[in-house]
Amino acid sequence: MNPLRICFVSSEVAPFAKTGGLADVSSALPGFLAGAGHDVRVFMPMYGSINHDRADMKPVHGLTDIAVDMGGRQVTCSVHETVTAPGGAPLYLLDCPEYYHREALYGSDPDEHQRFAMLCRATLESCQRLQWGPDIIHCNDWHAALIPLYLRTLYAWDQLFNDTRTVLTIHNIAYQGVFSSGITHDLGMAGHENMFHREDFAAGQVNFLKTGILYADAITTVSETYAREIQTPEYGMGMEAALKGRGGSVIGILNGVDYSIWSPENDSDIPRQYSADGLDGKRVNRDQLLSELGLSPDPVGPVLGVISRLASQKGFDLMFGVLPEILAGNDVRLVVLGSGAESYESYFATLQLEFPGKVCFYRGFNAGLAHRIEAGSDVFLMPSRFEPCGLNQMYSMRYGTVPVVRKTGGLADTVKMWNPEDGSGTGFVFDHFSADGFRWALQAALNSFKDTEGWRRLMKNGMEQNYSWNSQGRHYLNLYTRLLSGRPVR
Repeated sequence: MNPLRICFVSSEVAPFAKTGGLADVSSALPGFLAGAGHDVRVFMPMYGSINHDRADMKPVHGLTDIAVDMGGRQVTCSVHETVTAPGGAPLYLLDCPEYYHREALYGSDPDEHQRFAMLCRATLESCQRLQWGPDIIHCNDWHAALIPLYLRTLYAWDQLFNDTRTVLTIHNIAYQGVFSSGITHDLGMAGHENMFHREDFAAGQVNFLKTGILYADAITTVSETYAREIQTPEYGMGMEAALKGRGGSVIGILNGVDYSIWSPENDSDIPRQYSADGLDGKRVNRDQLLSELGLSPDPVGPVLGVISRLASQKGFDLMFGVLPEILAGNDVRLVVLGSGAESYESYFATLQLEFPGKVCFYRGFNAGLAHRIEAGSDVFLMPSRFEPCGLNQMYSMRYGTVPVVRKTGGLADTVKMWNPEDGSGTGFVFDHFSADGFRWALQAALNSFKDTEGWRRLMKNGMEQNYSWNSQGRHYLNLYTRLLSGRPVR
C-alpha cells in the first residue's frame, strides 16, 4: 500500500485534553497509522488548559495569524506542532484564544457553534497554506462534522481537495451539536441554507452531526452492534432515518486498546506486574488496592470495581436496589472511581457510609488509581443502558478482571457469556435493561467465583483476547483504501 495522507480532526486528544474515550482513540489510532508509514496529521483546539510553554511544542512555519471569516468578522488562529505521544503522529494545535482559552473544553456559551466551526475551517485553511492535500479527512463527532459540507461549498473551488474523501466517526450519537438555524451566517454558510437538512432547518435547527451524516463519504461508529442499534428508534436519538438513508455507507469498527498503556505485564502504575502465565501478582494487587483505600482485607468473595463517568447511560439506576443486597449478604468489596450526576455521587457516598470497610467511593478521577482498580478487582461492573464501544471492559479482560455487562453496543461485541461446561466465555452478560437482569448476572459471577479452577480459566480467556490497534486499525486502512478506489465500503 502506498502511504496515505490522512488528516485526523478531533475536539480532544489524550493526554492533552480528555473527557472520554474519544481522546484515547484520537491519540492511539493516528499513532498506529503513523507507525504503519502513513502521513498522518492530527488537528485539535489548543485549549487554555493545555500547557502552552511545553518545550516540545513549536509554531508551524506559514501557519501564523490565519484569518477565518466567522460571520463577517475576521478571527485569527495560529498553529503549534507537537506529537500525540512519543513516537506518535504529528499534532497540530489550533491556537485561537477567543474561542479556546476557557476553563472547560465544552460549554453552553452563545458562540459554541463558532468554536467548532473554527476547528473545521482552520483545519482546511491550514491544509491549503501547507499545500497538503489529504487523501482522507477523518472527522470525529459533531465538532468536526461540518468539514464534509465545507468541502462541497466554501472550499469546492480548490483543486487541492479534488480527490479528498471524508470519514465521519460517531463515538456517541447522544451528542449532536444542535443549534438555531439562525447561525448559518456565523458558519460562513449564508446562501447555502438549502444544504442543511430541510426538515430540521424548517423547524429552526441546524444539527452538526446530521449534516456530517448527509455529506461524509463514509460513516463509522465504534462497534458493529452500535452501528445497527443507532439505525433504530430505540438508540438512534432521532438520527435513525438519516443513517438508514446512507445504507451501506454506515459501518461499525470496534475501538482498539493501547496495550503499551493498558496491560499488566508492563504497567508501572500497579504494585506488581503479572501475566496470564503468572497470575500470582493479581492477588498482590488486590491486597494492595484494599489497603490503599482503607477497606477490610481478605474478603471471601470478589472485589467489585467501577471506573466511570457517573451518568444514566452507564446503567447506575440498576445498582440502586441490587448492590445493597449483595453487600449485605456477601463478604465482598466495592471500589468506585468516578464523578458526574449528583444523584449517583450521593448514592455511592451513602453506600460507603452504610457499609464501612466494604465500600470505597473515590469522587473524581485518578489515572494511577484507575490502573490499580483494573489490576486489583476481580469483577468489573458495566451494566450500561447503551454503550457505543466501551474500553473498560477490554481493559478489564486484559487484567484478568471479569466484566459483568449488559448486551449492548461494544459490550455485546467484546464480552461473551461464561460457560462452565466447556470453559468458554469471557464474562457475564445480561440482555434486558432491568435490575433483575443485573442481579442475575452479578449473582452468577459471585457463584462462579467460588470455583477457583473455573475462575482461573475465565480470567485467562479474557487475558487472551486481542483488541490492539494493530488489529483494529487495519479495518480503518481497509476503509480508506476502498473509498479512494471507489469501491463500496463494505
